[in-house]
Amino acid sequence: MIIMASDHRGYELKEQLKTFFNEENIITIDVGSYSKEPVDYPDFAKLGIDRVLENKNNVGIFICGSGIGMSMASNRNPKIRAALCLNTEMAMLARKDNDANVLCLPARFLKRRKAINIVKVFLTTPFEGGRHARRLKKISGEK
Repeated sequence: MIIMASDHRGYELKEQLKTFFNEENIITIDVGSYSKEPVDYPDFAKLGIDRVLENKNNVGIFICGSGIGMSMASNRNPKIRAALCLNTEMAMLARKDNDANVLCLPARFLKRRKAINIVKVFLTTPFEGGRHARRLKKISGEK
């Protein structure tokens, strides 16, 4: 399942991505925000994280103005690997090398079409495993 979250700065891009998903018959869960009224991004990152962690196959798409706040708030949880991606190459590497389970997008710096392309790559790139899995274990404190 794709879990979507945004603050007020990311609201418009989130809505544009939801329209794209609807056109593709892809179901998403939107945990807010639901308008351009000012809100605090950590609140919506937390709501999104809770839903992402409900199922290992869930992924999040979290959006704020810079993408930095959502990324920082999300990565406070040791089970989340949130990646701030500005282009498709970063999205591919986030999945392939880092098995990212949350994509953070900067609404101030992306137009709809570019954001959709980043999302497509993120959602379709598999984790490579191997040496990358060993590195992820080090991040999570596993042996």
